Amino acid sequence: MAIQWFPGHMHLTQKAIGERIKNIDVVIELLDARLPGSSANPMLAELTAGKPALKVLNKQDLADPARTADWLAHYNALPGTRALALDASVATPAKALVKACFELAPNRGGMVKPMRVLICGIPNVGKSTLINTLTGKRAAKTGDEAGITKLEQRISLADDFYLYDTPGVLWPRIIVAKSGYNLAASGAIGRNAFNEEEVALELLDYLKTHYADLLAARYKLDTVGALNDEELLEAIGRKRGALQGGKRVNLQKAAEIVIYDFRAAAMGRITLETPAEFAQWLSEGRKLDAKRQIRKDAIELDRLVRFKKIPRPS
Repeated sequence: MAIQWFPGHMHLTQKAIGERIKNIDVVIELLDARLPGSSANPMLAELTAGKPALKVLNKQDLADPARTADWLAHYNALPGTRALALDASVATPAKALVKACFELAPNRGGMVKPMRVLICGIPNVGKSTLINTLTGKRAAKTGDEAGITKLEQRISLADDFYLYDTPGVLWPRIIVAKSGYNLAASGAIGRNAFNEEEVALELLDYLKTHYADLLAARYKLDTVGALNDEELLEAIGRKRGALQGGKRVNLQKAAEIVIYDFRAAAMGRITLETPAEFAQWLSEGRKLDAKRQIRKDAIELDRLVRFKKIPRPS
């Protein structure tokens, strides 16, 4: 199943960012430290190309510390880019963002040339929480649900520092299948856009390879490596009492338990991708997308010929 989610307000946000970026000095893109590659929106990269970028790996307290270090090194090696990891609710690290912005755009500052910063990211990545931490008040709505912020907001962090908040936005079509599952597991995609059981199975498939010890400890299982994904989900459901009539496992309930435990870091600190893994997934996704486009173009050409919109190719 290909997971897609692009509500109407996201299209409006895309247009608004395209207009706003003309007068922006630094772009902060908030990423989920548990899935930095999947939560980096390629559409935003296109819209903000050429602007100094600050990549913020949020929710680092939920992520694998070693993998967070790998991702920070990856982003800090990119030109015109700096990267930081933080928990958006902790005040002192969040203040470092202001300092980093002035380092990226040293010619800005003061009333004549105030710093203008655009903060963007996917839904439910923690932008509103970060903004409220920076301002010390409830300047933005927060919630554990994708798509809380619907309108652009301008927030003054100082007399010479303006922060423009935008609604969380995904790209119109997710070409990396694994990213779709990771985004769904993290809570970045609305619940009506995916099947919990399927997402939980994909999540378990990755965890039993990379974090088998955490799975075994959380659910008190001795044979994680010997079980296939379906058997593992059933074993977890049985351990956690997700049963229905006839003592059969309620797989939907078991899936919800697995996804909730991942989001809450109840299994431990987990990151679902490395820079090398994501690069491979992206390469494969682009190849499949190119093939899809070729098929789509062929279908459209045939339609135009049949309806005599264009002459038949010789």
